[in-house]
Amino acid sequence: MTTTSQEQRIPAVADLHDTALSAALLRALDNKTKPVGALGRLEALALRIGQVLGDTQPCLQAPQMLVCAGDHGLAARGVSAYPSDVTWQMVHNFLQGGAAVSVLARQHALALTVVDCGVRHDFEPQPGLLIRKIAPGTADASAGPAMSQAQCNEAIRNGREIVRGLPGNALLLGEMGIGNSSAASLLLARLAGVELDACVGAGTGLDASGMARKRAVLAEVLALHEGARAPLAALAAFGGFEIATLVGAVLEAAVQRRVIVIDGFITGAAVLVAQALQPAVVQRCVAAHESAEPGHALLLRQLGLVPLLRLELRLGEGSGAALAWPLLESATRILREMASFEAAGVSRKEEEGGEGGAVGATP
Repeated sequence: MTTTSQEQRIPAVADLHDTALSAALLRALDNKTKPVGALGRLEALALRIGQVLGDTQPCLQAPQMLVCAGDHGLAARGVSAYPSDVTWQMVHNFLQGGAAVSVLARQHALALTVVDCGVRHDFEPQPGLLIRKIAPGTADASAGPAMSQAQCNEAIRNGREIVRGLPGNALLLGEMGIGNSSAASLLLARLAGVELDACVGAGTGLDASGMARKRAVLAEVLALHEGARAPLAALAAFGGFEIATLVGAVLEAAVQRRVIVIDGFITGAAVLVAQALQPAVVQRCVAAHESAEPGHALLLRQLGLVPLLRLELRLGEGSGAALAWPLLESATRILREMASFEAAGVSRKEEEGGEGGAVGATP
């Protein structure tokens, strides 16, 4: 465990580096009935999943889609094209099965859990919903910290506890919160040292004047919290409750060696915070896609991850993670079910000696 006052509750995440396991996985992939590396980045994905699960024949079990929702006080400054009420309305839509992530979760047999981390609405208890509300939305980050350090720590604890209560060995990340692309932009700028303008996009669909307003407001917020440079200080300064809850979920999933499937810009920002706290977290992560939000490509480069898909998505919710899920299933099936040259009675190329490796070691 780390020992500083702010980070004493952050769990240690072990380095997964295992030379023998990696070599065994590469041998298994190279010995399948195909030219070495012929399945391209699918082989790199299989290698990553095998390393995370510690198995040369990995099997993904009971995958969990976790969608964390929260409102942002900064939304009152006009940083989104949509009103804050859309947050609770979309949570209702998730639970009714009508949202994109609901449809995709059904299609791919992903268990969907929605968490009220701090939505400005009171929900009735219902299946598929966890109430972990810390407050009805964060404070306005342009007037002070979005949340206290105690609230931030509570949200992280909630995320860890939620994952401990979920089965399976794969966690897909999703989120909902009007204004949360602003929080993600601020976290990327501060923690990665990237120019703020390069991190800011249209979010839910701002026009040119809306973008100018958003950039001005976020520059103001970044300057106000100049001293918030440590990961948890930045998270508390910029928000939000759903991002902090996801940070805890990522940390716990990493401790448990679950495969973590990152969706878009906002879930990526949660992973960025978790990585700043425990660098080995990213070894468990797969980037589902690169979104149309300009900061997302910068964030993925900061994490050292290559996205599986580029579909110009800008929805969030976990939709990209759900769309990428079949690729993870395929990668594990290649390791478990594809025949070796010996088993299939197929001749190798004469110069092949089983050496080589999966293309692009980082999926």
